[in-house]
Amino acid sequence: MLAAARALADSNRLRVVAVLMEHDELCVCQITALLGLATATVSRHMAILHDARLLESRKAGRWVFYRLSGAISPALREWLRDSLHHSEGVETDRATVQRILSCDPRTLCTCFKPRERRGYPVTGDSSDTGPERKEDR
Repeated sequence: MLAAARALADSNRLRVVAVLMEHDELCVCQITALLGLATATVSRHMAILHDARLLESRKAGRWVFYRLSGAISPALREWLRDSLHHSEGVETDRATVQRILSCDPRTLCTCFKPRERRGYPVTGDSSDTGPERKEDR
């Protein structure tokens, strides 16, 4: 439980958990677009959440998808839901995620342009054919 508390103490990791409470799973490229951070930084955040048993992951080729862990206690889920439901930041992230989900994950870096951080543009490699979207199935 202490590892979960430490993991949730970071606002970016809390944002990821809040978004995943409303979506079955997201690929790391979608989470990176949401947070507007470097891919390596997002991967580190995801590893911390995974190590705290808050997230589960699956790989599909080069793509990694994350979802909330089934090991999260109902009490923690309820506390998170109640605490985050009316947060202004969560409302903003909901709108951002909807824009991100409207993009094909294979071309997310060209479709969705998050704000630049520290003056460095966000770039990515879209040469991989990527995962299927639910709409493509």
